[in-house]
Amino acid sequence: MAFNTFYAQALSLLFALFFLFSSFAIAQSDSTPPSECEASAAHGECHNKPQALRLKIIAIVTILTASMVGVCLPLFSRSVPALRPDRNLFVLVKAFASGVILATGYMHVLPDSFDDLGSLCLPENPWGKFPFTAFVAMLSAVFTLMVDSLMLSFYNRKGRSEGAVAVVDNESPMHEVASAVHGHGHGHMHGHGGLPQLVKDDGEAEKITLRRNRVIAQVLEMGIVVHSVVIGLSMGAAQNICTIRPLVAALCFHQLFEGMGLGGCILQAEYGMKMKSILVFFFSTTTPFGIALGIALSNVYSDNSPTALIVVGLLNASSAGLLNYTALVDLLAADFMGAKLQGSIKLQMLAFAAVLLGAGGMSVMAKWA
Repeated sequence: MAFNTFYAQALSLLFALFFLFSSFAIAQSDSTPPSECEASAAHGECHNKPQALRLKIIAIVTILTASMVGVCLPLFSRSVPALRPDRNLFVLVKAFASGVILATGYMHVLPDSFDDLGSLCLPENPWGKFPFTAFVAMLSAVFTLMVDSLMLSFYNRKGRSEGAVAVVDNESPMHEVASAVHGHGHGHMHGHGGLPQLVKDDGEAEKITLRRNRVIAQVLEMGIVVHSVVIGLSMGAAQNICTIRPLVAALCFHQLFEGMGLGGCILQAEYGMKMKSILVFFFSTTTPFGIALGIALSNVYSDNSPTALIVVGLLNASSAGLLNYTALVDLLAADFMGAKLQGSIKLQMLAFAAVLLGAGGMSVMAKWA
């Protein structure tokens, strides 16, 4: 309960700061859009609303399926010996998925934010005089570091307090009596007093690693959910079938491999079935939900309006900072500096190749998405 309260407060702070900044930004951009903005919104030969609606309905089903398959594959990997977390193949698949997440931040989300906040539809002052995208992405990365650190500290304090309670229980009078009786009946055990401490130290290291994995899974989920809603909303509001067709395939690829990265983190976090189901549900449904919301708002939503450009641009910048930090610090650096990859140069080279393959494939998708 205490952790849920802390996590909710962190999210509330993030969104409070975001909407405060958005309110100021929107108040500064209430001028009439220039003629270039109106021209860019004109209908072309690719504008076909009924066919676009059919494509978007197909997209909801296919993207939902790809998302569920991607995030669930690692969770069922325990039944496949070659894909267990301690095997080399799992490390390579996770490295590939981490490359996909890294390219998502740098090649998809961040450029979209630059386009939105640098649009001709926004007034020159202040949007043309300050690099808001880079500034917000930087703040988002620092905020992610803060949440990362505070959540890990919370987990560690919680673990130490639970350990202290266990020690107190073990030192209770009844426990001492039971130990004395047990020791009297089994005198040969007196020479092994140091063994429990070694076991305790190993167990504490495993607990710290588990706490770290849980923080990574939740922070990564938060970043993915934010940009998935934005992507879905933009696609749902679009009426250009020439844009939607390649976007469906690109988003399926994106969700499949991004889901594999998140699924690997969820697997290593060793959550119970309830928490796993919640994380899988939110990842799988956010992009389809965004598409459905975009369809519902397509008659009143204009992606060239100053308000839409500012809100979507700031959300994309925030998501880019979070994803880039998580991919580099929590996923790639943590794995490449870990004992498994440091113990094998060959495995390191294969993992680097997997990262480049994932990032390269996702970068190619930037041509369509």
